[in-house]
Amino acid sequence: MGGIKVVKKGEIGPLQAALPAQSGQTESSAVVVAADKIAAEKRWVQKARNADPYAFEQLYRANVDKIYGLCLRMTGNASEAEDCAQEAFIQAWNKLDKFRGDAAFGTWLHRVAVNVVLGRMRKSKREQDRIRAVSDVAPPAETAADNGELRDLEQAINELPSGARHVFVLHAVYGYSHGETGDMLGIAEGTSKAQLSRARRLLVQQLNEKKS
Repeated sequence: MGGIKVVKKGEIGPLQAALPAQSGQTESSAVVVAADKIAAEKRWVQKARNADPYAFEQLYRANVDKIYGLCLRMTGNASEAEDCAQEAFIQAWNKLDKFRGDAAFGTWLHRVAVNVVLGRMRKSKREQDRIRAVSDVAPPAETAADNGELRDLEQAINELPSGARHVFVLHAVYGYSHGETGDMLGIAEGTSKAQLSRARRLLVQQLNEKKS
């Protein structure tokens, strides 16, 4: 990515540091923070379009965790997710002139990442070699919210057939409509709905089996 510096997930860059702290803020201040964030993002995008690697680095820092999370849920493999996330940012840098600004940069970046994941899977002769149980993924630090049911759900999602898993992740986890999900995955809206029903049915079966 030219002179772009790759940073570790979770690091705070100037884009976030320039924004007001969000803890204890009122509803009105939250609106101001959101507006400031959008304005800052637009400035970084404009500068990045002018081949400014530092500006793109700030966009990278602001979005890397979300994109990695999306790739991890779609692939079910930490190493594969890291490769997909990195490739998504490389493609975004190379295709930035195609970003029209009709949607938020993060939304456009999501679509780029989805295409990267699907493209890598199409090239793979054996998709199952790229999909592993969540137990193979380094577990996050334990928090008060961690529990066995959540881990079971994560594993059940990763064990879904790829078509059902992708629809479930995009629609149920990230909130895309069936139309948007179908558009990203190259399937009909009705197929997206059918795959979601299939995913939910399989998840219920898997979770019930784990309890028995």
